[in-house]
Amino acid sequence: MKLVKKLSIKEQRRLIAMSKFEIELRQIGYKFIAGVDEAGRGPLAGPVVAAACILPDGFKLKDLNDSKQVAPQKRKELYQELTNSKDVIYSVGIIDSKTIDKINILQASLRAMEMAVFSLTQKPDILLIDGNQLPTTSIPSKAIIQGDSLSISIAAASIIAKQTRDAIMEEYHLKWPEYDFFDHKGYGTKKHLEALAKYGPCEIHRRSFEHVEDLNLSPV
Repeated sequence: MKLVKKLSIKEQRRLIAMSKFEIELRQIGYKFIAGVDEAGRGPLAGPVVAAACILPDGFKLKDLNDSKQVAPQKRKELYQELTNSKDVIYSVGIIDSKTIDKINILQASLRAMEMAVFSLTQKPDILLIDGNQLPTTSIPSKAIIQGDSLSISIAAASIIAKQTRDAIMEEYHLKWPEYDFFDHKGYGTKKHLEALAKYGPCEIHRRSFEHVEDLNLSPV
């Protein structure tokens, strides 16, 4: 399947190389292969968001890659292409900052992945998970370190998770503009740390995280 009119030979080869896991799994009988990835493990504020994505056989989308390797505007375009395609099955899971503080960020990330997988309208035959930890499901799963750059399904999930989280943080910016969440999306930039020192944490800051925990202040 091709969502663009023309791909260069170089881009076709790159996307085929990224489809190695999916091709091998289909050859042994797996049909519905879901890539799973999360965004937002490191920030001091906001939720962690996971996405699960099932791509059709032979899927190719120009510039699809690990979300960290894609410029913001291109990431938005890829997100629109993926989520508007009738052939792409996807879902997201979102865990808020208060739950992150209660169960820790690793468990919150895994729970967000589980939510995303269980919300898919098509049950996957197998999961490809970015990283080295597996969420708890009854579905066969394979962990792939740096999977967002090695698997086309995980790359698609990484784009959807990252763009979903960015949109959430941009909404939070409207409520708490003093922190400039629109710019840094909750990560611990110099500007964010300066705002924390000046205003203290707000409702969406992760109280269990270093730099926030140290302040020990009431929420704005």
